[in-house]
Amino acid sequence: MTTWTTLARAATAAGDDILLRQRGDLFEIRYNGIELMSNLNHESEDQLALRSLRRMNFAARRILIGGLGLGFTLRAVLDLAAPEAEVTVCELIPEVAEWNRGPLAHLAGHALDDPRTRLLICDVQAHLAQAEEAYDLILLDTDNGPDFLVRTANTALYQDCGLGSVARSLGPKGVAAFWSATASQAFERRLSAQPWFWQRDDIALMPGRVDAMHHIYSCSHSAAALGQRRAA
Repeated sequence: MTTWTTLARAATAAGDDILLRQRGDLFEIRYNGIELMSNLNHESEDQLALRSLRRMNFAARRILIGGLGLGFTLRAVLDLAAPEAEVTVCELIPEVAEWNRGPLAHLAGHALDDPRTRLLICDVQAHLAQAEEAYDLILLDTDNGPDFLVRTANTALYQDCGLGSVARSLGPKGVAAFWSATASQAFERRLSAQPWFWQRDDIALMPGRVDAMHHIYSCSHSAAALGQRRAA
């Protein structure tokens, strides 16, 4: 069996350890020893982009992605968005951005080189706090979801204060979507407490399988965009 090769390592000011490693054609980023992402399967990341843009009839022009990862969500957005769209990506770890320009660049077709891409090295929560009605579409693939965080500072994004920032940053007919590794009843209750509509899509990791799912929570101020669940 091919062994893992460490390609690069990064550390945050808080002492977190981020590791990029490779085994054959498989690339993996680990955060404090926990697998955060790999290129083994990115169906749900692709669906995060496709379903969200389709709900807006592919008319979104101001798009925000929270979390660069391996670049798959960005790649899917770029493949589907209009030529005049601007896609802002907030990535907290500068080394992750460097890796996406280096050993990971081919995985997502050099997505950071697309002229529509605007990369910000910052916490997406801080960016959302000052971006009132700034975006038509907000895609948040910032962690593993509300119930399986590898970075505790991301907790606030899925709490009432973070959801409020997302709601304020969204245009009147816009869509915000959260990627999650698990379905979360507690998160669903918090979504229902916000003044918007929401729904959950369950995405099979492999076609035809029902035992392994990721999830997409989509929210909008517009009933026309979703229309399935209404805030209490």
